[in-house]
Amino acid sequence: MNKRNHGNSVAVVTGGARGIGLGCAKALVTKGFDIVLVDVLDEELKRSTATLAAKGVHAESFMADVSLFERAQEVVDDILTRYESIDVLVNNAGTPMPKGLLDISEAEWDRTINVHLKGCFNWSRAVVPSMLRSGSGRIVNISSISAYSGGVTRAVSKFAYAAAKAGILGMTRSLAKELGPSITVNAVCPGAIKTELTGKMLDERSAEFTEGISLQRLGTPEDIGEVVAFLASVEPNFINGQAITVDGFQWIT
Repeated sequence: MNKRNHGNSVAVVTGGARGIGLGCAKALVTKGFDIVLVDVLDEELKRSTATLAAKGVHAESFMADVSLFERAQEVVDDILTRYESIDVLVNNAGTPMPKGLLDISEAEWDRTINVHLKGCFNWSRAVVPSMLRSGSGRIVNISSISAYSGGVTRAVSKFAYAAAKAGILGMTRSLAKELGPSITVNAVCPGAIKTELTGKMLDERSAEFTEGISLQRLGTPEDIGEVVAFLASVEPNFINGQAITVDGFQWIT
């Protein structure tokens, strides 16, 4: 099989079928990237891939649970048979878990950590060897302001979610030290972002959330996508090991 080489760089976005992941993919398309989406949502994945392909870049997708180490290796090997390289990895895949210490089960804790934190490890471990061979690469990990605050408000506990997202920040800084100068690793920490997962809750409590945001609105996947695309494409680049908060200046804790 001949590898595709259209002169475009290639970006892999996990959790890319909808929400923040799709917002990142759309922004990367505007920078000329070919896109590979990874998700467990089959129908949404197909629709989103078609939408991106209609913009004139090459887009394809793979069904994969990011918590599975071997599956990450398999998909990355497959991608590398199709393309010259993987230039950007966006570790975005996640799952909601609005439960506190006394309500969450062990299985729910494990699943949250495995998707958010282990998922970043699995995909970074799979992609980094090819980036090192090519001599360059960008990794952007999606964390959350919950990594700092413990949750959006006192009324919405995000115990396991906050723990996983804080772990992603530690991983980001450690990998930035380990993988430089060839590969930069940064994180983005979204605030209250309206997506398919959060839409109903944010709609019901919109006034409460926007009252504590300086810009007086909820964020969108596109707000996050623009920052991710900047980190993926800015040249010259001297940004590494950073966690960039994108929350409209939100001071609810």
